[in-house]
Amino acid sequence: MRAAIAAHDAGADVAVVSKLHPTRSHSGAAEGGINAALGNAADDSPETHAFDTVKGSDYLGDQDAIEIFTAEAPGDIYQLEHWGAVFSRAADGRLAQRPFGAAGSPRTVFAADITGHVLIQVLYEQLVKRDIKVYEEYFAWQLVVDDDRCQGVLAWDLLHGGLKAVGAKTVVLATGGQGRIYRVTTNAYACTGDGSAMALRAGLPLKDMEFMQFHPTTLYPTGILLTEGCRGEGAYLINKDGERFMKRYAPNALELASRDVVSRSEMTEIEEGRGINGSVMLDMRHLGAERIIERLPGSRELAMTFAGVDPIYEPVPVRPGAHYHMGGVETGNEGETELTGLYAAGEVACVSVHGANRLGGNSLMETITFGRRAGTAAAEWALTHTTITAGESILADAERELKRLLDREKGERPWQIREDLGSSMLENFGVFRYGDRMEKQIEIIDELRERYQHVVVEDKGDIFNSDLTQAIELGYCLDLAACMLQAGLARQESRGAHSRPKDYPNRDDESFMKHSITRWNFEGDGPELSYKPVRFTKYQPEERKY
Repeated sequence: MRAAIAAHDAGADVAVVSKLHPTRSHSGAAEGGINAALGNAADDSPETHAFDTVKGSDYLGDQDAIEIFTAEAPGDIYQLEHWGAVFSRAADGRLAQRPFGAAGSPRTVFAADITGHVLIQVLYEQLVKRDIKVYEEYFAWQLVVDDDRCQGVLAWDLLHGGLKAVGAKTVVLATGGQGRIYRVTTNAYACTGDGSAMALRAGLPLKDMEFMQFHPTTLYPTGILLTEGCRGEGAYLINKDGERFMKRYAPNALELASRDVVSRSEMTEIEEGRGINGSVMLDMRHLGAERIIERLPGSRELAMTFAGVDPIYEPVPVRPGAHYHMGGVETGNEGETELTGLYAAGEVACVSVHGANRLGGNSLMETITFGRRAGTAAAEWALTHTTITAGESILADAERELKRLLDREKGERPWQIREDLGSSMLENFGVFRYGDRMEKQIEIIDELRERYQHVVVEDKGDIFNSDLTQAIELGYCLDLAACMLQAGLARQESRGAHSRPKDYPNRDDESFMKHSITRWNFEGDGPELSYKPVRFTKYQPEERKY
């Protein structure tokens, strides 16, 4: 939505294609806040924000992109506020800012603990105000590539049925993450890596696919997110003995160490027998009812609804869950990809601001800052080039492919393959990675991809055929999982969210201070790996200490 607004304001004719109604996007589930160095709560600067982001990324973030991001974030926050984002305020009337993990200053602007919900409503208002056309419940399935440029998308019309070509001079991918590759995830059911898979199948490179962040506080047993804002407000993590165990793992930062550190600490407690039913406890009781109700009302409601626990009176069971994918479609600082006419922004893209580990509060800001930049760049290109209509043959080929899938009468339904993928990824490519388990998971994915070739769609209808879309989404997830495993097995070190405690427990800057680049080998029908250097400006690698 931010890209569409920027493109419209630059003078372009814009439409949004979405498989959901826009306000149902998973960004609406973002809770804790959005980072910008406003300096309202303590001394802060874009330079400090940049250093925190570089350090948090375990030095795999591209520093030129990070410096652009942190410099432009304050202006974007003020613009959102002027558009009507109702952020929480301090007693002096300025925008309130709370501390978040691995941040050198409390810089997270927030709207209680429903920040994503507030932002998504504000942005949708701006779409409506500009009368920007939204093709909602259009399931984008393939990029239209003709004459060596991207000229639109092919989408399945969920409401009316049938495949539709949406032509465009430029396309911005903003399809979010792929957490549904895992059985336990904070992600919505829509987060199936559609944009990354479409780019991969169009021959584009994906970057840093091995880095999947696990959020430390997801509700047991559902995996629903409890915001980092709980710990930002002062909540403790305790084990079955009531010990505040982060004192042993990060004696200075404690619960506000970076997410990879906290997740690993929790898993160590659980695996060594100091957990409760495969979880640890998030204790907010000392914050008091008034603070919890004012600052964390959504988290309290989630805990009461899905865990049967009121955090005012008792600790909440939590454990790490798949949360955010640092990898994605390789882009430049304007969101441009190597395919002319195609741009990407947000979680689907890898600029790379987050490197090997994302800081809490940086993802919402990334969607706004790089959404705006990608929208502006896409509009400028579109306004200076002529349209070339995509050939009818592309649509006909795609319709034949869909017909083959729908005509299949015998085979396996998608749900079992999806369940096997999610469970095995959690088991073999989770918070900790082990060489033998990753090799086993590659074999499992190969077997699942073979089973997928015979998958059957029971619903043959045109209208709201979720059976069809879920089968397509499963194919996306399987391809992306194969890319993640190949890159993970090849990265023989521990960096950020990629932790190999037994065989390669240390970071290896000499061999692996580089980005993984994955392309699809169409002849071999599998991923192909290469590397690119990290872009440095002024921050040299040092050991991370918390």
